[in-house]
Formats: sequence, C-alpha cells, structure tokens
Amino acid sequence: MKSRIGIAQMNSSAHVEENMDVAIRQIQQAANEGLDLIAFPETFLYVGQDHQQKHRVAQSLEGEIVQTFQQYASKYNLSILMGSMYEKIPDDNERLYNTSVLINRQGEINGVYRKIHMCDAPTLGYNESGGIKPGNTPVVVDHEIGRIGLTICYDVRFPELFRHMTAQGAEIIFVPAAFFLYTGKHHWLPLLTARAIENQVYIVAPNQWGEHYAGRTSYGSSVIIDPWGNIVCCASERPELVSTTIDMDYLRDVREHMPLLNHGRPELY
Repeated sequence: MKSRIGIAQMNSSAHVEENMDVAIRQIQQAANEGLDLIAFPETFLYVGQDHQQKHRVAQSLEGEIVQTFQQYASKYNLSILMGSMYEKIPDDNERLYNTSVLINRQGEINGVYRKIHMCDAPTLGYNESGGIKPGNTPVVVDHEIGRIGLTICYDVRFPELFRHMTAQGAEIIFVPAAFFLYTGKHHWLPLLTARAIENQVYIVAPNQWGEHYAGRTSYGSSVIIDPWGNIVCCASERPELVSTTIDMDYLRDVREHMPLLNHGRPELY
C-alpha cells in the first residue's frame, strides 16, 4: 500500500494566531496536492521564551485548538499530526506536557503522545524539564497508512525507545522537532538515518527552521527517510511543505531480505 505524506517545515514564533494561519494554509495545500497525511513540527503553534505565555496558550486536548484541527482533518479528508502542543495538566500550575496529537481523516483523535525525554542542555541555555513534565508511556497506534509510532525531538537520541516501538509493530515513526541549529548540523540526519536503518521503518521528521527569538535557532532539514536509510524528501532552507510517497510493500521487502529484527538476542544484553 502506498500513501502520500507531507511534512510542514515552519519558523514558528510567539504569535499563536500567525502560526495557526500558516498551519491552515499548509493543510489546504496538502489537501490540494492530494496528500493522505500532513505532519507539523514540535510546538508548531508557539515558540517563545516566556514561560507564563506558554501557560496562557496551553490547552487541554478537549480545547479549541485540537477541535480546530479535528475539523480541518474532517473537512479536507486527510490526517493531521499536530507535531506537539503545550497541554495543560490538571492541578499543576508549574508544568505542562509537550504533547503530540494524531488526528485521522474522519477528524477523530487516533493517538496522543506526551514527550518522554526532556532536553536539559545547560551549555545551550535550555532546561526543558523546568517547565515540562515528562510523559511515561510509549505510543504505537494503528492507522490507515500503517502502524505508527510517536516520538518528539530529543527522543531520537534514545534508540531503545525506537526499538521498543518497532517490537510493538511500528512501521512509521514520527519525530516532530525543534532541533537546535548547533546540534542539528552534527546530529540531526545521522541520528534519524540510524533510527530508520536499525529498525527498518520510515522516519518522518518535520522540524522547525530558522531563528525564533534572541538567537534561538532551529536547524530545519525536515526529512522523510525510508527503511533502507535513503532520504526520500528533505525541506530547503525556508518554511515549506514537502511530500513523498511511502510504500509499505517496500518496507516489507526490506525486512524480508534482511530480517535483522528476527536476529536480535536481547537475553544476552
């Protein structure tokens, strides 16, 4: 089975309405191009340094933001991955969840993943766990295009999470991100390619691009990588929507001709 997947590279700001307008235009473009799914980057509706503002823009999964994307998914008959949003936590005024929401083409929530691994990088002046509460549940769900695993950004540095999802049947793993320019130049594509090859999965990684505020800059290079490790589409140095066809028969061929997923000996390590 073949499906058309689009990845939306964004340069999100601290202005939610402007980011929303960009996202809606990209959904409309995806629909016009006949895509089956569009995936957005991490925190695609708000990138800013004001923690109190993050709380002001955060919502529950029953809030207006998720409902709006449910309506667009149904209207345009395509699935939407809300790469991540800030989700309110009941009875917690200090921290939020960094949450990815997968919506199917009927407008129903198909999967919810709360980022597990926190990016605390003192040398980059970034301490995610200071305001974000980590989730504790890996997520793999059935979807019309295949069995999907959900991750967010920093999770890509933890191969054991990806192998766990593959063991749960994942065929496509999403990695929406706001990957730093400094680390992205060295690690973004190598890490994503390794996760694709070692798990024989499609990796779909929409990333933020460009400067957001006060030197906070994202690497871009939003990318889809096939189970053999080939880069099948990659965004340019600008906000844009790029897309490609993924082929589940090809994935099964790769796994059949090199059945490495059957060759592990986890009892020894």
